[in-house]
Amino acid sequence: MVTFRLADAMPAARRHEWEALFAIQDEREQRTKLEAYIDRGHGECVLKNPRVAAAVEEVFLRFDGQRYRMTAWVVMPNHVHVLFELWEMPLGQLLKAWKGTSANAANRVLARTGQFWQEEYWDRYMRDEEHFNKAKHYIEWNPVKAGLLKQPQDWPFSSANPKWPWSGADCYAGGHLVERGHSCPPVVRALVEREADRNVRAPNL
Repeated sequence: MVTFRLADAMPAARRHEWEALFAIQDEREQRTKLEAYIDRGHGECVLKNPRVAAAVEEVFLRFDGQRYRMTAWVVMPNHVHVLFELWEMPLGQLLKAWKGTSANAANRVLARTGQFWQEEYWDRYMRDEEHFNKAKHYIEWNPVKAGLLKQPQDWPFSSANPKWPWSGADCYAGGHLVERGHSCPPVVRALVEREADRNVRAPNL
């Protein structure tokens, strides 16, 4: 899961508000509070422009199924969250390509030049199925959490939107990510059920 924000999502004029957040020692607490801060929607929020948001979303989806597999995403007014399986290239290389290409596309829509994204990004590796499901839920419910609407499927630039023939993976278990538009296959269900049964019958250690 990666998160990156627009260059002005933390405006210099509001440094007194967010600077202390970077001093928080606990990484999880720091990230939670920083993400809550950017959800306030500071900055110009050019991703509210449907044409800009569509241009950014299209870049994410362009090589989906070839170089990576998208499982969840949302384009918020001043930041994005993306959950995906990386196949072919280092994470930093992919994000550089995403950010560079989407910045050029967005600036063309806006008829301007200059820095679009903040250089840094936040990333999290999914530890297990539970972590994956929580991340997917967080991403698709982010517009609701930010008070922008009441149902995630109403946000137009998100994997939760019904314009897509899927809403992320139907099943992620036993190390298998299910193809889009398919229900969890019997072989994966069998793996999960067998593992659950083994855990129930295993002696306490």
